[in-house]
Amino acid sequence: MFFHIVLERNMQLHPRHFGRHLRDNLVSKLMKDVEGTCSGRHGFVVAITGIEDIGKGLIRDGTGFVTFPVKYQCVVCRPFKGEILEAVVTMVNKMGFFAEAGPVQIFVSNHLIPDDMEFQSGDTPNYTTSDGSVKIQKESEVRLKIIGTRVDATEIFCIGTIKDDFLGVINDPAGA
Repeated sequence: MFFHIVLERNMQLHPRHFGRHLRDNLVSKLMKDVEGTCSGRHGFVVAITGIEDIGKGLIRDGTGFVTFPVKYQCVVCRPFKGEILEAVVTMVNKMGFFAEAGPVQIFVSNHLIPDDMEFQSGDTPNYTTSDGSVKIQKESEVRLKIIGTRVDATEIFCIGTIKDDFLGVINDPAGA
């Protein structure tokens, strides 16, 4: 799920940022531009942990901007099929529920919820067992298994299931 990798990026910097703090300005612009973004190939960039190398700048003709090749280390979040995650439920409806595990959003269809759980509409929509002992609602913590991922250029979508051994609710806010 989480990996520590080295990435490269060409950063453009305006001439007003040149001077004694050139490196600091370049690093802060890199953090602002990269942290929290998602590339389909590597996943979500959680945090930049270090700068390995800043290459020689190349002046852009006519603009005065300078392009610097920057090599940096970062922590990325990339979910895989078959991975077991703990997630927080963000929305429940009759089609299933959405949950988040860090930056990853996972949809669990009602077909992938155990058969003994029924959808209950009302002011707090939820899935409840017939005896009422287990309830999945907003803010519930669930353990789920990713059964599919779809990767776009800037987003990763996941489909999950709780219809397996040792999966399901691990913490119910209503029961606490």
